[in-house]
Amino acid sequence: MNHAQWKTRRTRQMFGEKAEPSQAYTNAGDAMALGQTVHDRRKELGLSQKDAAERADMMQPQISTIEQASAEPTLAFLRRLAKALEARLSIDLELGRGLHLRLHSLDRGQACAGGNARRSCAA
Repeated sequence: MNHAQWKTRRTRQMFGEKAEPSQAYTNAGDAMALGQTVHDRRKELGLSQKDAAERADMMQPQISTIEQASAEPTLAFLRRLAKALEARLSIDLELGRGLHLRLHSLDRGQACAGGNARRSCAA
């Protein structure tokens, strides 16, 4: 979504029109939620990006790219990342609501949501 599209969408919303988010807007939100979840879990474990990357058999820039919401990772990538972050990955597909990703901490049963789900971490 470019700036003009965003501005048009915002104007419509201000006048009470219902403006459905574009797929690009939804994808960006998903990437941001995932990136924040990965960052939070990595920090919780006291890991640097380099440490997390080594655990996942990746390079540090790959972790950075995910945390900055600049990539759409594959399922295999997410599995390796979850293992490196000592978490269990669950993916839910809901008709009409999209994709929901969750990393479940293995040490305390904590679930941190990523994807379309609102960001939440509950012990």
